[in-house]
Order: sequence, then structure tokens, then C-alpha cells
Amino acid sequence: MPVVLKTSPLLWTRLAALAFSCVAFSIAVHGGNLQHGTGDFCIFCWAFSFAGTLLVILVELFGLQTRAPVSWKNFPITFACYASLLCLSASIIFPLYFLKGSREGKEVRDFRIVSTVFSCLATIAYMSEVSLTKARPGEVAGYMATGPGLLKVCETFVACIIFVFISDPVLFEDHDALKYCMSVYCICFILSAVIILLCIGEFTGCLPFPFARFLSGYALLAVVLYLSATIIWPIFKFDPKHGGRKDRPSGCSTSPVGLCSWDRAMAVAVLTGVNFILYLADLIYSSRLVFVTA
Repeated sequence: MPVVLKTSPLLWTRLAALAFSCVAFSIAVHGGNLQHGTGDFCIFCWAFSFAGTLLVILVELFGLQTRAPVSWKNFPITFACYASLLCLSASIIFPLYFLKGSREGKEVRDFRIVSTVFSCLATIAYMSEVSLTKARPGEVAGYMATGPGLLKVCETFVACIIFVFISDPVLFEDHDALKYCMSVYCICFILSAVIILLCIGEFTGCLPFPFARFLSGYALLAVVLYLSATIIWPIFKFDPKHGGRKDRPSGCSTSPVGLCSWDRAMAVAVLTGVNFILYLADLIYSSRLVFVTA
């Protein structure tokens, strides 16, 4: 099988991301002395990014794009976008949990600093890959390389973070309105994930209706749903008239690791607003796509 080696800025960017993510998780595993599940999550972020990048490089190195069971116009940039978000999360979470207030020895601390630095470098490399492979104006590319496609990745990723904050401990069982917000997060996440899978698997042509109009209609629905959740969640979590708590408990300041329930509820409120903005931008992009196509 012939090996196709064509040097390009994109190849060098992927090799850099491969090396940085490999160093990040190797150093953390070797000498980071990680003692709880947050460390496992960070290692997963780096290892997952490394494995996926290695797969992309090997497929292109051996010219197997046409034999891959996925759309190669959509898969690499989708993975790069997820990898950049994962490494960015690890770059924020890892120092907060393992450097801030750390009482470990100097050697362990140095290992953790190195992992953090290389995690930041991996994040920059993956963001550079997304920038190099995203669609330019007038360029024919896969849907995931366009603005709406990249927004779908961000929307699903933010929803996953919301699920983490909202589920441990469970924050939505106090009132039916909060359960409604949870249903909004689930419905929009599932539909966005299905759209991503349809694009990667090249199944959009199998739909019994125009894909572009479906995207525009779904974006409008998601904007309405997230707007309602953006309003409802803070009311029933922070308004005393509806059983919420306005002031941050004093115990949250003394928590040595992680976030207290009030902080988690606030994080969910902020992330709900972030996803509302993402879906609004998605709606604008998708509407332009429909009108331009028409």
C-alpha cells in the first residue's frame, strides 16, 4: 500500500497536536499523582485527542479516505473541533484541581505544570487545525466545515458540560420547571448530535425533506427552547419566591475541591445562556444558508 506523504501546514499542525497531547497525558500519568476522577477526565481528554489525531494522520498517510466508513469532508474537522474543546477544558480544570492549593512535593508539582503547558499548546494546535480546515467563502466543503456545523459541535459540547454540573448532585428535581429545563437540554443535545452523525455518515440525502430547511427549523425551535430555559432556570434556582437561594452559601468558599451545589447551579445558568447565544448564531447562519440556496 503506497504511503502518501505531502507536507503542508495542516500536516505539521496535526503532528504538533499529536505530540503535545501525547506529552500532556504521558507526563500526567507518569508523575502527576492524580488521585480522583477529575484527573481521569483530563487524561481522557488528552488521550482521546491523541488517538483520534493519530487515526486521521494514518488514514491520510495511506490514502484511505475513500475507504473510510465516514465522510472525510466532515470527520477530521469535527474531531479537531471536539479535541480543541476537550483540551481547552482540561487546560482549565487540571490546574484548578491539581495546581491551585496543591500541597504535593516540588517534583509532582513540576510534572503537573508541564502537563498544563502542553495541554494549552495542544489546544492552540487543534484550534489552528480547525482554522485551517474550515470552509472559506465560496468554497465547496462539507457541512461540518461551515459555521453552522462547527456551532453544532460547540452546542453539544456545552450541553455535555451542563449534564455534568446538573447531575452530580441532581439539581433539577426540586420543581417541574427545572425538569422542563432538563428536557430542553436533552432534546436539543440529541437532535444536534443526530445532525452531526447524519453529516459524518453522509445520510442527509436519505431524509424525506430538504436538509437545509430542517436545519433552519430546528435552529428556530432550539432558540425558543433555550430562551425559555435561560429565563426559567435562574428564576427557580435563585429567586427565594420560587424556592431558590439568592445568596451564595458561606460553605462554598471553604470547599477544598470542586464546586458546591449553588456554584453548579450558577454554572448551569451561565452555560444555558452560552448555548442560547450559540443556537441564535446557528439560526442566523442556517437561515442565510436556506435563502442563499433558494
